Amino acid sequence: MHILFTLSTVIAASAALGLSIPAAAADEDPSLLQAITKADFEAFDAFNRCKDPAQLQKHASYFSPTVEFYHDNGGVTWNRDAMIANTKKYVCGNYRRELIAGSLRVFPIKDFGAIEQGTHRFCSFEDNKCEGMADFTTIWQNVDGKWQMTRVLSYGHRANKPSGPSTQ
Repeated sequence: MHILFTLSTVIAASAALGLSIPAAAADEDPSLLQAITKADFEAFDAFNRCKDPAQLQKHASYFSPTVEFYHDNGGVTWNRDAMIANTKKYVCGNYRRELIAGSLRVFPIKDFGAIEQGTHRFCSFEDNKCEGMADFTTIWQNVDGKWQMTRVLSYGHRANKPSGPSTQ
């Protein structure tokens, strides 16, 4: 099944999740912000449902085979296969990722892609508590019209206060 996302679809989905799409900064390209917001939403929608092997594979498709994933607590993962194996082992069926409303910023990288920055939290499927929070920076490359993550930094992991059930 192929799903076409328009900016209005992403905005509607974000609103349904209680998120907001930030206005582009003066040096940001609104169409680039739209493209990265859409790619982030799609990648992490699949991440949130990765207990299903098809969704895990869809999530994996948003990463370059040579992705480098830097995690302040978990260390470095040097490729997509190792990163997805860790996601499958530690995340799928246990946690979901939620983007913090208003935190997403996107900046162009000339003739390559974009830098995405934001803050996200992680919520337990078991008790619906959202106790973990972190900042992230992602380098996206546009390869023949398809956006892929080439470098991901997840850092500043901390408790999400106040802790409690997700309202999203």
